[in-house]
Amino acid sequence: MGNFMLQELIDNGPVMRTVSLPRGRQSLHAMPTSTGYEIRNNATYDWDGRKRGNTPFTVLQHTIAGAGNLRYENRSYRVREGETLLLLVPHNHRYWLEDGGRWEFFWISMNGDEALRIHRALLAVTGPVLKLQPETIEHLADCSLRLIRGGETPGRASAIAYEAAMALYDDVFGSHPVFSHEHRTMHRVVDHIMNNLQNPLPVEELARVSGLSRAHFSRVFAASEGMAPAEYVLQKRLQRAVKLLTKTASLPVKEVAILSGFEDPNYFAKVFRRSFGLSPTEFRTTGMYASIAAGSVEQAVDTAEDATVLLPG
Repeated sequence: MGNFMLQELIDNGPVMRTVSLPRGRQSLHAMPTSTGYEIRNNATYDWDGRKRGNTPFTVLQHTIAGAGNLRYENRSYRVREGETLLLLVPHNHRYWLEDGGRWEFFWISMNGDEALRIHRALLAVTGPVLKLQPETIEHLADCSLRLIRGGETPGRASAIAYEAAMALYDDVFGSHPVFSHEHRTMHRVVDHIMNNLQNPLPVEELARVSGLSRAHFSRVFAASEGMAPAEYVLQKRLQRAVKLLTKTASLPVKEVAILSGFEDPNYFAKVFRRSFGLSPTEFRTTGMYASIAAGSVEQAVDTAEDATVLLPG
């Protein structure tokens, strides 16, 4: 298969396009934020994933030629020609070009709940450096070109971002399918989690419930649920806390913490604020509570997450 779309992207020359889409209650589940093609040749190219704001987004960056450096958590990578970066922001990583280096690449950045869920699932299985099939690179280059040329309505631009995310998904999970019986096993694990949220739920225990090794369980769970087991447990505990805070006004916050699986109320308050931008008490007493008390837990969590964007970090 040729690389016609990639070559067309290169022939178009270095370019960056920022995509502006509606926010707030009309937020789309996959939203492109920027895309482009660049050739970098000096050390001014340097990104720290902890210093790019608090609003989550992902970076998908394919190396056409040259190479760059990645420090991801506690591991170092050399990202070479033909390899693709997949990164979530904010996160503990840094990617950069050294003095005298050269890095030629194209990228697509996006946010939105579904795009983030898909990319987290991929990261849990592959790590941050991927080796994609040539046809996937062509598909991603085509998505980037369409966004660069502009003229797309918000819905079509969102569809292109989702298309790029699913092309990546098909490349990874099409080559490494998760068997159906393992998916069924994950349903049993999810039921165990939901029935025991108030108790300790270490990954080792969840792996025992699944009957898989810890490493294999973590990979299968991430592929099935879109996030690592510990993150899933934390989200479900926060959802239970939101429900208790909004439905049981007389229940002390300390009791809410314990019933949601947080033994330390101070830790609960810290995690809750980090996730929603408010302390549990503030969440319960703001006007937000009155507007969502009659809605679902998911709606409450969505509203709190929207508020996080508007509050100082």
